[in-house]
Amino acid sequence: MHSPPADHDAPAFRVASPLFPEPSLNMNASRSANSSEGISLPLPVQSGAGRLGAASHPLATFDAHSPLESVRALYIHVPFCSHKCHYCDFYSFVDTQDRQQAFVLRLVRELKALSLFSDRAPIDSIFVGGGTPSLLRVDLWRALLATLHERFDLSLLADGRAEFTVECNPESVTPELLSVLRSGGVNRLSMGAQSFHSRHLQTLERLHRPAAVRTALDMARDAGIHRRSIDLIFGIPGQTLDDWKADLDAALALETEHLSCYNLTYEPNTAMFARLKRREFEPADEDLEVEMYDLTLDHLAAAGLRRYEVSNYARPGAECRHNLNYWRQGQWLSAGPSASGHVAGWRFKNVPRLDDYLEQSSNAADPRLRDLSTVVDPEPPDPRRLLRESLWTGLRLTDGLDAAALLAAFPDAAARQRCQSLSATLEAEGLLQREPAAWRLTRAGMLQADAVAVRFMDAVDGE
Repeated sequence: MHSPPADHDAPAFRVASPLFPEPSLNMNASRSANSSEGISLPLPVQSGAGRLGAASHPLATFDAHSPLESVRALYIHVPFCSHKCHYCDFYSFVDTQDRQQAFVLRLVRELKALSLFSDRAPIDSIFVGGGTPSLLRVDLWRALLATLHERFDLSLLADGRAEFTVECNPESVTPELLSVLRSGGVNRLSMGAQSFHSRHLQTLERLHRPAAVRTALDMARDAGIHRRSIDLIFGIPGQTLDDWKADLDAALALETEHLSCYNLTYEPNTAMFARLKRREFEPADEDLEVEMYDLTLDHLAAAGLRRYEVSNYARPGAECRHNLNYWRQGQWLSAGPSASGHVAGWRFKNVPRLDDYLEQSSNAADPRLRDLSTVVDPEPPDPRRLLRESLWTGLRLTDGLDAAALLAAFPDAAARQRCQSLSATLEAEGLLQREPAAWRLTRAGMLQADAVAVRFMDAVDGE
C-alpha cells in the first residue's frame, strides 16, 4: 500500500497524521549478476530548474562525472485486488482481464534495468506492496523471485541480515504460495487483518473471516516465515474502546513482533468517503479516537512492543527496516505502476495506470535502461525540499531528529534562528523534548505531529 500522491510538498508518499492511517511504507534494489559496470546520475539540477517531462525517468540519463551510490532498497507495487476495500485510496483494482502475466513480464524487464543502479552492494530491504501481492499466481511469483535472485545481490537474506517483506491478505495465502515465497528469500509478512470483529470487517468491506488471520499466520510459520506484522484499524464506525482492546489482544495472542495501528480516515475518491457523505454512518467521536490511541500506546508497551513511529510498534529489533529507510530519507528503487522512488535526491513516481505501465517505456539513450517505466512529476534534487521532508518524516520517529544535522542543513542563519526559536516555543508548550543529540516529540506532541511539522516547515520558509 505504497506510493500515494505527495502532500504538502512532503515526500512522494502520503505522510499521515498520528490519528490517520499511513502507507506501510509503503510503501516502497540491487546488483546485476551480468554486469559490474555502475550507472551514474545526471549532475544535480538546481532548485527551481523545473521538472522533467512525464515520459522521462530521472535514471534514464546519466553523466559519467557523477557516480551513483549503490541503492540498497527496493519497493515493488502489485496493483491487483480481489475486491476494492471501501477505505483504500492506493492504486489497486479488480482485474477482469487477467493481465497478471503481462504485468510480471513488464515488471521483470523493469527490474533488470533497475538492477544496474545497485550493482555494487547487497540489498538491505525489499518490500512488495499493493494491491494484494498474495493474489499473484504462484508461477508468476516464481518468475519474479528468480529475476530478483539473478539480477540483485540478495546474499544478506541468507542469514537474516536483510529484510524481504510481502503484504498479504488472510484469504489469499496458501501453503504453496508461502513455500515459494520462503524459498525465494521472503522472511517477513505484513498481514492486513484490520479487525478481529466480523461486523467491523463488514463495515470496511473486508472479505476475510477473523479466524483466517490465525490460519494464514500458522501457514506462514509452517513455511518458515517467522517475522510477521499485523495491520489494525481503529476509529471504525460503531467500534467501542473494548472492541479495540480486544483487537489488540487478539493480535498479541498471535505472537506478532510488529503492529501497525492506523486511525480510519475518509479519503476522497473512496467508497467510505461517499458513504460518509450519504450519512450511512456516523464517524467515530474524536475523543474516543484519542482514547483508542492512548490505549494502544500503553497496552502495547506493557506487552513489550515499543512505539518507534507514530503508528508503528515493535519488539526490540523487529522494526520495519524498509519503512525506517523511508522515514530517514534513504534511497530506494521502485518498480510497478504508481510506485514512488527516491534516488540521489530525485523523487519520482511510475505512471499510475496499468495500461500505461504495460505500454510505455523510457526513451533512454542507453539501451540497458529503456525498460525503465515512464514517470509522473519527477522532482530534481532540492536541499530545501529535503530539509522539509526530513522534518516531516523525522518528527514521526520516537528517536526524533538529529538536531545538529538538522540545523546545519538550514539554508541560512535566519531560517536556523527561526527553527531554534520555534523549538523553544514547542518545548514550552510541552510538545517537544530538546536534547543535545536529538529533538523528539513528547507524547502530547505525537498527537499533533503533522501540525508541529507544518510549523517547522513554515519556519524554514519564513512564514
